[in-house]
Amino acid sequence: MKKICSIYQSPRKPGMYLYVLKADALARVPDELLKLFGPPRHSFDVVLTAERKLASEDIHLVLANLESQGFHLQMPPAEDDYIQHWPEELLTRNDPA
Repeated sequence: MKKICSIYQSPRKPGMYLYVLKADALARVPDELLKLFGPPRHSFDVVLTAERKLASEDIHLVLANLESQGFHLQMPPAEDDYIQHWPEELLTRNDPA
């Protein structure tokens, strides 16, 4: 299965991307999702195949979503994935001011 895909970036949420079939553009994306996503900013077009590796998404899930619903929404990583965690003893230590 080979799909030509356009990828759009959300102006409202860093790391949120919308994958759509290039031929359909945004026609199959629900209006409610576009309102939450914000005005889509075109990032690039790419040919997707089952053999292609994606940095942040499962290619098989992306292709399945494109086939079934006409789009795939990539969510940003959870905040816990990029917040530095301090050792417990530093958080509970009482330093005199």
